[in-house]
Amino acid sequence: MIALEYPKMHLKTSLGNLVEVLTGRRWSPRQALCQVAVRADRFGAEAVRAGDRVFLVYGNRLEFFADLLAVWRLGACAVPIDNRLTAFEVDTLARAATPSLALVDDNTNADVVKRLLALGVRVIHTLDVTAGDGDGDVGLDHADAKRLDDDALILFTSGSTGDPKGVVHTHRTLGARWTALRQVLGVEDFRRSLCLLPTHFGHGLICNSLFPWLAGQDLYIAVPFRPDLMMQLGKLIDEHEVTFLSSVPSMWRLALKMARPPQSQTLKRVHCGSAPLSAHLWEQIQGWASIDHVANVYGITETGSWVAGISEGGVSPEDGLIGAPWDATIRIVEGQGSPASPEARIPNKPGESGKVWLKTAALMKGYFNRDDLTGKVVVGGWFSTGDIGFTDDRGWLYLKGREREEINKGGMKIFPADVDAVIDRFTHTADVCTFAVDDPLHGQNVAAAVVLSEPSDVTVSQLHAWTKQHLAAYKMPVRWYLRDEIPRTSRGKINRDNVMRLCADLKPLD
Repeated sequence: MIALEYPKMHLKTSLGNLVEVLTGRRWSPRQALCQVAVRADRFGAEAVRAGDRVFLVYGNRLEFFADLLAVWRLGACAVPIDNRLTAFEVDTLARAATPSLALVDDNTNADVVKRLLALGVRVIHTLDVTAGDGDGDVGLDHADAKRLDDDALILFTSGSTGDPKGVVHTHRTLGARWTALRQVLGVEDFRRSLCLLPTHFGHGLICNSLFPWLAGQDLYIAVPFRPDLMMQLGKLIDEHEVTFLSSVPSMWRLALKMARPPQSQTLKRVHCGSAPLSAHLWEQIQGWASIDHVANVYGITETGSWVAGISEGGVSPEDGLIGAPWDATIRIVEGQGSPASPEARIPNKPGESGKVWLKTAALMKGYFNRDDLTGKVVVGGWFSTGDIGFTDDRGWLYLKGREREEINKGGMKIFPADVDAVIDRFTHTADVCTFAVDDPLHGQNVAAAVVLSEPSDVTVSQLHAWTKQHLAAYKMPVRWYLRDEIPRTSRGKINRDNVMRLCADLKPLD
């Protein structure tokens, strides 16, 4: 067995098989580590050194995982990037993170590659690095390859059009998350895990993919959020004898309507996260999957994703129910007042709603080069989630809503300020406010109220074209409202909920 060890963490890993469900390509653990060795040599030859940052501007394929481990082997930090971002957005992230190397594939936007090269970033196509079938140097000595407190992963959660906010995890914080999940959930249910989520954010990467794979379980990788795959979900589960998959609620709105249920009875566990799971949808998933072990997991990138949920089956679905913390401490305090550590404040009684604070060994190192932002949410080792909820007499968490302004489009978090920043750059934009609107498929979607200096059909058409050029497609507003002014508070701030209410009775632009 090829074992990898995290020093002083008592966490040993033995890679599982990697399989692409669409192509049928498969790597054994030995083949994967051969790829890691060859890629580490190539990246090292490109002058990647310990402490460097490497962009992975692609994902959800075999090579992504080999590239990730190769970067770690060199002591560098991996920065997965959403390959749907425009050149403008990637430029913003690259200027903030200053990567020494970017790894791409055929699905990476050609304009993104050009922009990275113009910034002086070396670019390698992942398929240009190959390994033979021989044994090669398949060892991966983690004791030499990385120190526990070195930066391992940066996941940008916002700011691709403004001030980037990148969550930094070290090998210690990642190891703490995986150790906790092994202790609470074990690994047997994850024997054959299916990843239908993007590998550029915490839910899909840290927990759905790396947790089972680095525990020696097989990982089946799919292209994320593809409707045709969701329509074949039952067939995929049967064909690959899948025992586990994680998901977001919007995926089920299509699967429950179009996909036949699995027949093989191999499925042991289903997680649903990144967005609230209603009791009704929860019950529908249980019925479709023919299992009661469906968990509404609570995952935050800053805490290494899954930090609370229901460990065992047999729990009746409830709106807002999350469950017990997974090797973490939850504290609910009043939402008003100074950002003092929750330990210095009187905790709410069971059933009383307030701000949700978390304490966990898997808490991020901080936001990359943004101590100002880190200090606003991390106080005395506690993380302020921005969520509102309560705990019951068992200590189980229930969520009531979010304090944050982010738009949750089917589990993909979109920050209104990011969209505002692009629209505001348009020549004739006088003011703009982006906000969430209800969406029957995604739960929420993007709307924008805009004040134009020259309101006309031509200007509106130009605005649409400008935004489409500079903003990722999934962030594009689906509704546009033309206004004479955007109301602000006495301090000059926009109240997005107020703007949303003002636009509710207006007809959107065609």
